[in-house]
Amino acid sequence: MLVDTHFDLLHTAQMLEGLAPLTLRYPIRTVVNTHSDGDHWFGNQLVAGEGVEIIASEAAATAMTPDAVSELAALWTIPGRVGDFARAVAGRFDLSGVVATPPTRTFSGVLDLDVGGRLVRLVQVGPAHTSGDVIVHVPDAGVVFSGDIVFAGAAPLVWEGPLSRSIAACDAILGLDPAAVVPGHGPVTDAAGVRRARDYLVYVEREAKDRFSRGLSDEEAIASIDVSGFADMGEHERIVANVLSVYREMDPSRPRETRLQLFDGMAAIHGTRRGGVE
Repeated sequence: MLVDTHFDLLHTAQMLEGLAPLTLRYPIRTVVNTHSDGDHWFGNQLVAGEGVEIIASEAAATAMTPDAVSELAALWTIPGRVGDFARAVAGRFDLSGVVATPPTRTFSGVLDLDVGGRLVRLVQVGPAHTSGDVIVHVPDAGVVFSGDIVFAGAAPLVWEGPLSRSIAACDAILGLDPAAVVPGHGPVTDAAGVRRARDYLVYVEREAKDRFSRGLSDEEAIASIDVSGFADMGEHERIVANVLSVYREMDPSRPRETRLQLFDGMAAIHGTRRGGVE
């Protein structure tokens, strides 16, 4: 079983080449995509084929479309700060040749798999980071693949939310008492890494709700929340998406921002927030 592919074909091919000493004897028969962000499934076409099952949640599968590929690839070509931001954070990837290869099997809730005689449990914890996040638990190894519920070394990012759902997802992982957690990005971590992500989410949720209740605009909230207590994390421009997620929860009538609008907001402060208010 393989958990997630890569963002583009080159990096997926390099990953598969590195796995070849194992997969020549034990071919990949199951692929699990933890969610619908392209950097976790755009490489599916290189492992798809007869005898290979690709699994994702029903909610994730609805977003795993050809339009998702073309819309994300277009970010690289947008002039101005959004394109500059996309090229800065993901310019090393090349989405040419990517053919949308969606799941062949979907589920909701919990799905138990038998992988070579070993129990692997898929648990849907979204909507959180995205609409259909799934964590992958290997009980006898004490390992959890968290998808983008956890970013090791970077601030959490909540596209869908609300933040309380991402906090609950962290709690679900911690409740499994994992010995090791494979995050969506960054090095392998453990329960302490999950608690660190949870602490950030709890703090931002509390601070954003306080500012909403005092009548501050989302721009004022984003500018004034001091994240210096999380200086060990990178990518603090994600405060934009996270605060807006809280403001949407507090005001359900508020229009939902598009991904492009969220990218633009993060691009506006990229490189200026380094664990504090600047």
